Amino acid sequence: MWRVIRLLVLIILLGVLGLIGYSYSGYLLPAQQSVTEPVQLNVD
Repeated sequence: MWRVIRLLVLIILLGVLGLIGYSYSGYLLPAQQSVTEPVQLNVD
C-alpha cells in the first residue's frame, strides 16, 4: 500500500515540476500587439 502512495506522490511531484518548468520556458506567454485608438474628449 505504501508503494502505491509513494508512486502517486512521485507522479504528482513530477507533474508539478514539469508544469513549473513549462511555464518558465516561455511557451505560455500571450501574443502581444500594440493597439492605438483615438479618444474624443467632450470639453464643452
